[in-house]
Amino acid sequence: MQTLNAKNLTYSYSKKTQPAISKVSLEIKPGTLTALVGPNGAGKSTLLRLMQGQGSPDKGEITIDGEKLLKVRNKVALMPQRSSMNWKFPITVERLVALGQIKKSRFRKDSPFQIKELISNPKTWINKCCEIEAAMQRVGISNLAKRRLDSLSGGQQQRALLAKTLMSPSKFFLLDEPCSALDPPARDEFLKIIRQIADAGMAVFISSHDWGSSLNAYDKVVVLDKTVIAIGNPKEVQNKLDDICCLKEKNLCDCD
Repeated sequence: MQTLNAKNLTYSYSKKTQPAISKVSLEIKPGTLTALVGPNGAGKSTLLRLMQGQGSPDKGEITIDGEKLLKVRNKVALMPQRSSMNWKFPITVERLVALGQIKKSRFRKDSPFQIKELISNPKTWINKCCEIEAAMQRVGISNLAKRRLDSLSGGQQQRALLAKTLMSPSKFFLLDEPCSALDPPARDEFLKIIRQIADAGMAVFISSHDWGSSLNAYDKVVVLDKTVIAIGNPKEVQNKLDDICCLKEKNLCDCD
């Protein structure tokens, strides 16, 4: 069973700034659904980008079964935040999903933001109709195939972006705040879909702002605030956070 390992990762955006993340270690296994939670500015998006090979850590390393990430980067796919996409771009859902079939981009980064460039260079992606249809069916949007992106609801846009990500031959899927700005019913439906993907043997790692009982839907929870604060199953993490809060309150009460 392949495992994605991040060991002692430290990364700063420049030599003059404090590390965005520091000494972060974790592992992601196929068949699991893992939540990455933490406050704004905790380094969640930074960690996901590093784990997909978009940049190299200042210290530490990322491997998949002992092989360095950059040699097996095609095994990891990143779904960006919905707010990063230009949803007014004049293409249909099926065309967006097709862009996930990138053969080998000649651009330096196989970035999901390069929609315009990829469309103008069709040789950089493969149009496989059956796989496109299968990806859309998997997330429940095959009936939206001919719809333009700007006509979709927020939940439908997230599903379309997920279908595009699933076109990758990857085994590890990193999702950057896919449930942000979704209403509770749309969020619940999205979580059901990614639960099914994990149960099918994929590894799904999701950054989220969800706290409390909603984390019980995950197999494992990682709490990040520049460094890893807690890691384990939802109950273990909640107990660890409760202990931290009690200790802080005690220290405050002990101050004279």
